[in-house]
Amino acid sequence: MKTRSRLLLAATGLALAAGPVMAETVIIGMFGNPTPMQAARAEKKFEAATGWDIEWRVFGAGTEVIAAMASGDVQLSELGSSPLAIAASQGVDLQAFMIAHGLGTAESLIAKQDSGIAKLEDVKGKRIAVPIGSTAHYSLMGALAHAGIAETDVTIINLPADQIAAAWDSGQVDAAFVWEPVQNQILQTGTFIIGADQTAQWGYPTFDAWVVNRSFAEANADKLVAFAKVIDEANKEYLADPAAWTADSEKVKTIAEITGAAPDQVPAILKGFTFIPLADQLTETWMGGAAATMKNTAEFLVKAGRIDAAADDYSAFVTTSIAEAAK
Repeated sequence: MKTRSRLLLAATGLALAAGPVMAETVIIGMFGNPTPMQAARAEKKFEAATGWDIEWRVFGAGTEVIAAMASGDVQLSELGSSPLAIAASQGVDLQAFMIAHGLGTAESLIAKQDSGIAKLEDVKGKRIAVPIGSTAHYSLMGALAHAGIAETDVTIINLPADQIAAAWDSGQVDAAFVWEPVQNQILQTGTFIIGADQTAQWGYPTFDAWVVNRSFAEANADKLVAFAKVIDEANKEYLADPAAWTADSEKVKTIAEITGAAPDQVPAILKGFTFIPLADQLTETWMGGAAATMKNTAEFLVKAGRIDAAADDYSAFVTTSIAEAAK
């Protein structure tokens, strides 16, 4: 009896000792943009809300996210609206559950000052860098279509965002359609031509969404609601007083430190994004119309020769239940 008691006590001790390391490890993908949620990430608010042991993985482009989610390596990630349409068209088992942010001027076409490009129509015959399959690529193609410029009239150079600045500095490209913080870096020797806010008005809207593997979502619904609430609270804190987020404010310093962006650049970068409270995301403009946006995006990508076919309906790749519960 004593032996059995000792065994039970030993087992109990092992279970207690194992307790702190039993939290589920979840790999979460993101693009590393300097946004309000980065401050929450630095403060470990996501771990506190979900109970997860989180490994954050930074991706350079949506194509990398698609591969990671298709392989099952990543269950939850940020993903741009254009690669989201590509992933859904290819049958990757994921669902968009909230908008991270609208892209606005946070993604823009920037031309080198000595390139001879002063307006969109001047890009004919020029070399334009862009991550193929990204939201920036979709915006670029929309801009060219709006201006009546054929893709064959320009040389599109496929480069990951983190390689564009080097190609820019070495003279390999004349312009680039890219996001922050690379955009701000090349603007030091470049000229702003158009932003994604303008291409959205021309009928080519773009955004970054949060997407999740369907079975993971079913098993972790309450934790995803908690995750969404943390992002929503961070965005609302910024929206309550954007002017307070100056280069010397604690929030901006935290964002700069965790993302590697310069503190004096962060306020302008934040202004380039459109942050949408969850309660407003359920309208047709955002999550309510996300399936239709995905279909329109996919149809455009078919015409551009980037995917073979668009699906008839993308509603299975969108869920509003998490946003509804978290708003």
